[in-house]
Amino acid sequence: ATVTFDESRTNGNCANNYILTRTWTASDVCNNRTIYVQTITVQDTTKPVFTGQLPANITVNCDAVPTAPTLTATDNCGQATVTFNESRANGNCANSYVLTRTWTASDVCNNRTIHGQTITVQDTTKPTFVGQLTTKITVNCDAVATAPTLTATDNCGQATVTFDETPTPGGCIGNGGITRTWTASDVCNNRTIYVQT
Repeated sequence: ATVTFDESRTNGNCANNYILTRTWTASDVCNNRTIYVQTITVQDTTKPVFTGQLPANITVNCDAVPTAPTLTATDNCGQATVTFNESRANGNCANSYVLTRTWTASDVCNNRTIHGQTITVQDTTKPTFVGQLTTKITVNCDAVATAPTLTATDNCGQATVTFDETPTPGGCIGNGGITRTWTASDVCNNRTIYVQT
C-alpha cells in the first residue's frame, strides 16, 4: 500500500487563527483507497507578557515626575506590540494632579495585556527667598532704609512675593518700630514668610 499526504489551510480572522486539514490516502495496486482526515483547529488565545519590572503606583513631588519608560512584551505565537497612553486629571492647583499611564501589549490576534500606573503629583515645597536676609536692625530715625524688593525661587515654577509694612509707635516721635513682612507664594499656595523688624 502506498500512502500519500496532503495538507490545506483555511485562514481565520487573524494570522494565528486557522484550520489545517490533513489527509492521508492509502492506495493499493488496484487503486483501492482508504482515506484518513485530521482537522486541526489552531487558535491564539494567549495574551502577551510584559518583560522586566513594571512601574508601580507612586506619589512624587512636582519636580520629580519620572519619564515614562518604554515597555516591551513577548508573545507565544509571534511579536507583541506595546502602545502607550497618558492622561492627566488636574487637582486643586497647577502642580497638583494625577497622571494615569497605560501600556497595552497586543498580538496579531488582538489578545491584550494592560498595565497601568497612577502617579500622584503634589507640590509641598515652599518657595525660597534669594539672598541673605537680616531679621532685626536698629537704625537712627533719619536712616531708615527703603524696603528692598525681594525675590524668591520655587522648585516647580514661579514664586510671587508680596510685601506689607506695619509701623509700631514708640514713646516719642523719633522712636518706634517698623515690621516688614515679605510673603513668597507658589501656584499651590505654599508660602515662606520673612519678617524684618
